[in-house]
Amino acid sequence: MSAPPDRMNLPRYRGQPQALRALVRPDSVHRNVYVDPEVFELEMEQLWRNTWIYVGHDSQVPNAGDYFSTRLGREPVILLRGADGEVRVLFNRCAHKGTRLVSAVHGRCEGGLLRCPYHGWTYRLDGTLRTVPLRAGYEATGFDNSEAAQGLRAVTAVNYRGFVFARPAPQGIGFEEFFGESLSSIDNMVERSPEGRLEVAGGVLRYLHDCNWKLFVENLNDAMHPMVAHESSAGTAKRLWDGQPPGAPVPMVIEQFTPFVNGYDFMDRMGLKIFDNGHSYTGVNFSIHSKYAQVGEYEKRMAAAYGEERAQRILGEARHNTVYYPSLTIKGAIQAIRVVRPLAVDRTLIESWTFRLAGAPDELLQRTATYTRLINSPTSVVGHDDLHCYRAIQEGLAAGGSEWVSLHRNYHGGEGVGLTGIYGATNEVSMRGQFRAWSRFMEAQPAPQPAEPPPPARPAPTPSR
Repeated sequence: MSAPPDRMNLPRYRGQPQALRALVRPDSVHRNVYVDPEVFELEMEQLWRNTWIYVGHDSQVPNAGDYFSTRLGREPVILLRGADGEVRVLFNRCAHKGTRLVSAVHGRCEGGLLRCPYHGWTYRLDGTLRTVPLRAGYEATGFDNSEAAQGLRAVTAVNYRGFVFARPAPQGIGFEEFFGESLSSIDNMVERSPEGRLEVAGGVLRYLHDCNWKLFVENLNDAMHPMVAHESSAGTAKRLWDGQPPGAPVPMVIEQFTPFVNGYDFMDRMGLKIFDNGHSYTGVNFSIHSKYAQVGEYEKRMAAAYGEERAQRILGEARHNTVYYPSLTIKGAIQAIRVVRPLAVDRTLIESWTFRLAGAPDELLQRTATYTRLINSPTSVVGHDDLHCYRAIQEGLAAGGSEWVSLHRNYHGGEGVGLTGIYGATNEVSMRGQFRAWSRFMEAQPAPQPAEPPPPARPAPTPSR
């Protein structure tokens, strides 16, 4: 059978590392990284299994037996707090027939057990197998030495200051090696709490983007688009506020809207920090969050908790978007995160979560919630400018013309694989760094799975007479 017409002229990538490698040049990428369904499937099998993916926050499962279910790429998982207080990540599939164990997004394990809704196998909160109905039916079958008898398989996971990341592949790059110094953005976000603790506040805002997931991630530290894409929203708000008398109280929405159109020079001078493995942040020197009004009671509590000097150092950081490639972006200065959940080559679910700073005045949470509604929600004004552009790119890449997407801005031929350093924020180096990581982890091979145990010995058949 011939390939479907829309696939006939496209290269094939599975088992062809050189073909995948050829999609990324130092200064540009082939459009197939955004539009080819086969490339997307390989991303789910390789990139999203071999890297550390954000699962959830431990405040979402405060008590033993509490769970939160989600997906890491294609794979359903459970974030679960055990009887010992530890937070684990388990694959959300029964060890028997593979049935998904929990279907709700969040809940509580009744009786401290996970129970399969199909055949009733039960598991303890650490994933070990507890009961199998009619267990006698498994005697002398070799079941006790099978993988099924070992219970639920845990995903390699790390809880870093409440943020839980997991690597689905059983072996691969270590957590500290993968994130390195980029973890300083999480440190700063957590330390903005006078108690050094964050809590997820309320539920999640989910909104669907009709585009490839990489378009969203690349945009986060793209400092060239705001003055164009957001001119109709933030620009309008800025014009409406112009002419107010000096010293007039600035409404919170104006304070949050108008910096998006501060101009190219402002955006470039913010500064861009590049880390290994695709991570980055804007706001090295200052950011669109730097001029928010102070909250006197908050500053007092911070100084009491950390001392005046350290409190000023913590609050002096105003990083804009920190990208934890490929799945998470955080805004430490505003205590909000967005999580990337790829669904298809041109469909991406974005989750927007708001955090409470433990020990901080309620005004800080109000500011975060306002920002989330204005910028990072389905009812957003600014965010829909971006959403329109993402879809316009996805549709535009179907047009004829060049097969390549330019990432040339501020590119210099001497750039190697390692791009770590500080740059002007209008540099496209964050995207080039992401695609260097993309190429590396798309070729990483997960560890081979253990061989299946041999079938149990069977009695020799009785000869026929």
